[in-house]
Amino acid sequence: MEDKKTLKKNLIMFPLGTVGRDMIYNLFTNFIFTFILFTRGLNAAQLGAVSAIMIGARVFDALNDPIMGNIIERTRTRWGKYKPWLVIGILSTSLVVYAAFNTTLTGWKFVWFFAVIYFLYSITYTMHDISYWGMVPALGTDAHVRDQFTARTNLFAGIGGTLAGFFIPMLTTGSSTLGGNTAFAYGRVALIVCILAPAFLCFTIFGVRERRDYGNQPPAPFSFKKIINVFKGNDQLVWIAVIFLFQQIGNNIVLGGMGSTFIYFDLGYEGGFYSNFSTFGLAATAVLMVIYPMLASKTTRKSFMKKMLIVSAAGYGLMLLVGLFMPSGNAGLKCWILTFGYMAANFGNYGYYLIMMISIINTVEYNEYLHGEREEALVASVRPFITKMGSAVVIAINYITYLICGVTGYTQQISDFEQQTSLGVLTET
Repeated sequence: MEDKKTLKKNLIMFPLGTVGRDMIYNLFTNFIFTFILFTRGLNAAQLGAVSAIMIGARVFDALNDPIMGNIIERTRTRWGKYKPWLVIGILSTSLVVYAAFNTTLTGWKFVWFFAVIYFLYSITYTMHDISYWGMVPALGTDAHVRDQFTARTNLFAGIGGTLAGFFIPMLTTGSSTLGGNTAFAYGRVALIVCILAPAFLCFTIFGVRERRDYGNQPPAPFSFKKIINVFKGNDQLVWIAVIFLFQQIGNNIVLGGMGSTFIYFDLGYEGGFYSNFSTFGLAATAVLMVIYPMLASKTTRKSFMKKMLIVSAAGYGLMLLVGLFMPSGNAGLKCWILTFGYMAANFGNYGYYLIMMISIINTVEYNEYLHGEREEALVASVRPFITKMGSAVVIAINYITYLICGVTGYTQQISDFEQQTSLGVLTET
């Protein structure tokens, strides 16, 4: 009875903890480049330096994930091995993100500031991200229970991401901009999000009880060889990681900056268009999170992946055709058709994402069979490792695209207008 009560409580408290985490992730990952483009007035060389910093930090971050997983595996405290890193990670991340969006630096001074900030974010976010997802195998060994945790947690992550995706563009560009200019608005939005992130994670820190039978065993010494062997010897983990990398690149192209830039340039500098696009586009994933446990029990993963591939390809195809050939005279209609395509693409992509996440978690037992150790946090570090490697590729693709299309010329003009707005020379409307 106690186990069922604990499971029921964990199924509520654990997913709630990620709502704020995904708000702060959405703010920094999906909007930091937009913030820079529209408020810092960077030239092509400076923007190239920023892109190089982001790529380098993403690669560093990806390599840092298994190291952090190894450190967490060897942590022994009265609060367990996960929760101390949740606290340290979320508090330090909030401070870093707040600083990133509340600076008046421009030009090369901003570039150097950004280099420090971005690498700090890479380190601090990894602390709580690896420890958070590393808890899942310690919350249940049954495959159905893990499906429940994964689907429900991704649902709440989607809620956090959707709320951020809706309100951030609306409050930072166009007629509803906080304080009348984009730079001020991003600063205030960052303050709110950086308070909500640790507040939500308190549900997990204080409300979740994980299995701690590892506490009776002395921690093994830190070893780079062990990190390599976990990946080298686990063939299932390696192939899942390869597939996951391609999925992440495809999924992040739109929300990684390309989508927002296209909509602002094609439909108008009004946050409402992108708010609707990102919110309703992500809403499709909420439906999937709710029905996934039922679908998983009625179909094989291979069959499910084939269907999701078709849905995703159809969605991207519709977006491409509308973006290339539909006139922008009726901006509202074009935005809604693009949104419908994005809903389909996102639905299919998140089907893949769920399967990949669950498959990674399920290799814990396979790792135990091969090596005699579960290495939960280390195996869990594969997901953010691949996510960040995919993000680095997306940043490179975005920068090359912006360079070819001459985007910096337009963004410098926008940045000049924003600075005049902050001085009261112009108004946002």
